Amino acid sequence: MKRNLLNEIEARMPTLSKGQKLISNYVLENYDKAAYMTASKLGKIVQVSESTVVRFAIELGFGGYPEFQHALQEMVRTRLTSFQRMEVTNNLIGDGDVLSKVLQSDADKLKRTLEEIDRSAFEDAVDRIATAKNIYILGIRSSATLAGSLAHGLRMIFDNVKLVQTTSGSELFEQIMGIGKDDVMIAISFPRYSKWIIHAVNLAANAGADVIAITDSAASPIAAGADQLLIAKSDMASFVDSLVAPLSIVNAIIVAVSRKKQDELLVRLHQLEKIWDEYDVYDKNQG
Repeated sequence: MKRNLLNEIEARMPTLSKGQKLISNYVLENYDKAAYMTASKLGKIVQVSESTVVRFAIELGFGGYPEFQHALQEMVRTRLTSFQRMEVTNNLIGDGDVLSKVLQSDADKLKRTLEEIDRSAFEDAVDRIATAKNIYILGIRSSATLAGSLAHGLRMIFDNVKLVQTTSGSELFEQIMGIGKDDVMIAISFPRYSKWIIHAVNLAANAGADVIAITDSAASPIAAGADQLLIAKSDMASFVDSLVAPLSIVNAIIVAVSRKKQDELLVRLHQLEKIWDEYDVYDKNQG
């Protein structure tokens, strides 16, 4: 079950030491700022020692301050409004080199994603996609770009790819109402999570379809309904999330499926090249 960290802190207040109560009060009132502070900086602000901050995290059941800070950051990302996220980002980047900090942060997310992703879940997802009767792909708001990229790649391989359009909730459910046990839904969602995609995943799971979730955490609301969970590290690049790591997973899925369906793909690509030539789709005078 997902922890409600702020409720836990509030409930533990009577049992905490004087210094830990000072930390609690600050975190409860300024969790968006505290989530990105070191133990030393948080201690200075509330005028307690760094060791008191570390003991506070352990008192809450964490292995140490970094684990507590990570939990706080995960909570922050789902709670903050767009303008609050902008303020946090400005505090993180400061007056430094924006390009370097953002690209370095993205590189770190790719590294962590590669180290932590469930390889067996990825392979199983590829197998399910390759044998599905129909492939439904769903992403809302910023995740719609990822869904579109995945749909474009898979349509080069299959005729049975359905990119679910999300201009309205009713239209969304009309497009997936026929989903069944031989089908696959690939659901992509990152904070702030859309209620539409949560309901769509539940509908697909209840219909017996295989659900592949590409999301940021096992605590994501679409994770529980997934048969294969592919976690991509993501964090605030600004008022929107950095989606470099999930896009890399999307690319990996397309490559892995294309290798599995290589013979069929080669036939389709030859056909497509003839069509592109016939209708003069691409400029042949480049370079």
